[in-house]
Parts: sequence; C-alpha cells; structure tokens
Amino acid sequence: AVRREGAGSAMVARALWALLAALRAGWCLLPQSGYLHPDEFFQAPEVMAGDILNLQVYYPWEFLSSSPCRTVVFPLMTSGVMYWVIKSLQQLDICSSCINSYTLLVSPRLLFTIFSFILDYSVYRLAPFWGADPWKALVLLAGSYVTLVFYTRTFTNTLEGLLFALLMVLVSSRKSSGSSAEPTSSSLIGVITTAGFFNRPTFLAFALMPLLYWASLIVDSQRSIKTLINHFLKLILCACFTAIVFVTADTFYFTSVSLDNLYSTNKSSLIDVIAQLHEKMVVTPFNFLSYNLNPHNLALHGSHPRVTHFTVNGVMLFGILHILAIGAGFKMLKKYVHQLMLVRWCYCGPPGLLVHSEGSPTLLLFYFVPLAFLSLFSHQEPRFLIPLILPLVLFSASPTRAVKWKLLLVLFNLLGALLFGCLHQGGLIPCLFHLEQLIHSPASSGHPRHYTLLFAHTYMPPRSLLNIKKTDMHVEVIDMAGSGEETLCQTVEQQASNFTCSDCHIFIIIPGTVRATVTKCGVSFRNETLIFPHLSMEDPPQIPVLSSGNWRSQLGLYILELNRDH
Repeated sequence: AVRREGAGSAMVARALWALLAALRAGWCLLPQSGYLHPDEFFQAPEVMAGDILNLQVYYPWEFLSSSPCRTVVFPLMTSGVMYWVIKSLQQLDICSSCINSYTLLVSPRLLFTIFSFILDYSVYRLAPFWGADPWKALVLLAGSYVTLVFYTRTFTNTLEGLLFALLMVLVSSRKSSGSSAEPTSSSLIGVITTAGFFNRPTFLAFALMPLLYWASLIVDSQRSIKTLINHFLKLILCACFTAIVFVTADTFYFTSVSLDNLYSTNKSSLIDVIAQLHEKMVVTPFNFLSYNLNPHNLALHGSHPRVTHFTVNGVMLFGILHILAIGAGFKMLKKYVHQLMLVRWCYCGPPGLLVHSEGSPTLLLFYFVPLAFLSLFSHQEPRFLIPLILPLVLFSASPTRAVKWKLLLVLFNLLGALLFGCLHQGGLIPCLFHLEQLIHSPASSGHPRHYTLLFAHTYMPPRSLLNIKKTDMHVEVIDMAGSGEETLCQTVEQQASNFTCSDCHIFIIIPGTVRATVTKCGVSFRNETLIFPHLSMEDPPQIPVLSSGNWRSQLGLYILELNRDH
C-alpha cells in the first residue's frame, strides 16, 4: 500500500512538473510583459542588435571600448546567435519580416528558456546523490517564480546559475552506493569555472564550496600524489586555455584589432605584432572587479545594508524556503559547536561539515557561503541570488523534510509570477511594440515622418525593440528617467516649441501615477493611449486612489501624443 501511494504521488509530481515546464515555455512565447531590470536587455540583446542587425541601440558603458567590463563571448553565443538566425532567415526570403519587435524580444528569451532546463536536468541528476526526492525537487524548482521569470530572461545572473548547476553536477561524482568514483571531470571543471568567472566574477563565490568539495573527494579517493597532481594540472591548464579564448575574443571586439593594420608598417615583425596585441589586451573580469571594488562606484548604483541579502532578497526570491533554510542553518551550527566542544573534551577526532550526512549540511554551506560572500558588497539586488535556487530546492526536497507550507508556497509563487512577470514595469514592452507598429505602418512608409519619443519615470527603454536601422534618422528617443517636474516640463515645452514640421509627431510615455505632472506643463494632447497593466515601484500608486474608480489609470502606462495646436 505504501509503495502504491509513493508511486501515485510520483506520477502526480511528474504530471505537475510537465505542466509547469509547458507553462515556462508557453509564457516565454506569449511573451511575458514584466520588465525586471534594464540589465536583462542592456547586458546582451541591445548590444547584439546593434552589432549584428545594425539597429539603433543604446550601448551601456560596460561595452564601450573606453571601459570594457563585460565579456562579449556570452552575448555573441546567445542573443548574437539568435539575431544572426533571424537575419539569415530574412535575407534568404524564408521569412519576409522576421525582424520585428516580437522576434527581437522573444528569440533570445526562448534560447534562455531552453537553457533553463539545464537546471531541471541538474536537479534530477543531483537529487539521489544528495538524498532528495527527485520529483519533489523538480516540482519545487519548476513551480518557483524565480525559474518561471528570472531564468527565462537574458541576465548574466541566469547564465551564472546554469554554470553553477553544471559545476555541482560535475563535482558530485560519487556512486549512488556511497563509494567514491574516479573523478574524471577536472578539465570540464576548469573550463566551467573560468567561463563563469568571465561571465560574472562573482561566480567564484558560488564555485568556492563545490571546488572545495571536489578537492576533498579527490584527496579521499586518490592515494597517489602523482595522480592527485595530474587532476589539478588538468584543471589549471584547461582554465588557462579558456581564459586565453575569452581574452582574445574580448580584445578583438573592444579594440577592433586588425592584423592588417598591425602589419602596415614595413618593419613590423611578429614580436612587434605580439607586443601591440599585448598592449591592447582586454581582461574584462579585472576591469569589472576594479570598478566594483570601489565603494564610490557601487554607491552610484545604490547602497544597501550588508544584511539585505539575508533578510530581504532571500525572502523575496524564495519565501518560506529561505526562512526554513536559515532555521536549519542555526540548528546545524548549534550541533557543530556542540560536537566541537565534545571533541575538545573527549578527543574524539575533528567533526566534519563536508560530509554526506543526515540533514545535508553541505547543501546548506553551498547555499549560505555564496550568500555570505555576496553580502560583503554594499550593492545587493535580488537577482544576484538566483543561482542559489539549486542547493535550496535539493535541501528542501529531502524525504525526511515534509513540505508543510504547500499552500503558502503556491500563493507566494503565484504572487511573485504576477508581480514580476506581468505587473512590474509591465506597460513598457507593449508600449514599444505599439510604437514599432506605428513607426513602420504603411502610412509612415509612404510619407516619411519624424517621431520624437520622450520616456519619463520608466525603466530605460531598449531602443532595439523599435526596429530602427542606424541609417534611419527619423526617430529620436529621449530618456528622462526619473526627472523632476520642472526638468520634465522644460523638456516638454522645448519639444513643443520646436513642433514646426507638418509630419512631426511627439509622444510622451509616462506612468499613470505621474500623469498629472504633464498636465501642469501647459501643453495639450490629441491622442491618449493607455496600456494596462503597468506598476512602477519608483512611483507607486496610492492605496486610496486604487480603491477609487481611477485604479486602472494608476496601474497603466500612458502614450500621449502632443497636440500641434497647444
């Protein structure tokens, strides 16, 4: 009877995981309207749209040759590949209008969504090793809004989480019977660790515990010093080779090094060429660290208390699972201190934490050690912690640890998916879709028009979604960010005073919560388009207004077309 009950629950869990996996793929294609953070566009898709599709884009400072802080390898391998595919399809007339705002948004996201199933594979592989229920862990993973929303977006943090998952699979090399298997993944571990470091230098915080665990397994399983050294040499050599590949690619991208130019002088020798390449060499992780280790630079992006990850971001991402992990962590620490005291009194040998024991203390270390290292920096955003979902679901899916908070988990993830997948800055992407269709409408094509798009109190608009070629000069984008009322009105009045040509159109894009600000600028509008829903946490709606009949306006984004007869 117990076996039949277990088989039945496993079948239900498999069906639930399949449903959630379909939801993940389907929601990506809809697409999701929520806009999490500008980095989801400006760390890859926006840059590649400019480089490969020759579209008008905004290049962030990290990708400028004067301050190269991001490797170009991963953007090229992800967004770059997808944009090259749709460009080739259009050039071959297989798809006459492949390049549009929808494909520009969805194609990179779709690739990341496919990659997100690396997490599912990793959980399935790792669950038996760490004593977790595989399907219970998979349901926890697939049902988390972090997987549904964050892992389907083009963040470097998403790639960091996937590389962390692969690293955990590689270091967990013991047999299911508990005996040690011959470690054969030294080379791959070196490649993944280095690739993760170039993607985000913070990857070292996540890789620390897996690497220590892997080293301890090798030491325990190898009796020959020669074999031990061989493993570490393989890791170092592969890490160095991977680093050379990244440095070479970044150097050619950021400095536009041309061997023809280097050989242009008659007396240039191979040594001269190598010397010039060395002078121009770009090592993006070192530039990244140099910038982020400066407290003044971090303060420009926002400073937070050192406990923000522990007390706020962990709860925001993982809810009750984070709280339960903290409770288990304190119990583990108390038990370890007690064992340490017994060792001192009874000389019973050192207590070990890196052991596969009841309660999976090692998984807690895999979770809390990176969290502690990331907490050393004053700039702390929730997305920095998304790689930690893997050790957390493995720890939470232990057969001895019943999930008593199922209803709370479901409600928490529904709320998170609704907030971040739909509401948060949710009008901006549909707004860009609307403007792209307007700009490329047949009427606009027949009679060239000039468009001025002024964005205020929204996240930075990704210009690539407007699908404007660099050679087209009839669209101007002005990003006012969170400008005050006086500055905003001055800019609006200035644009209105320059409103001279008959085919000029000026649009102001602004959240409903600050709609009243524009009415004070002394201008009138001929058209108003409301896009719903749109929630701005920087300009949140007031509760009394939401309870009135004006709630839809407060949770919307306005596209206001300036009237010529203002």
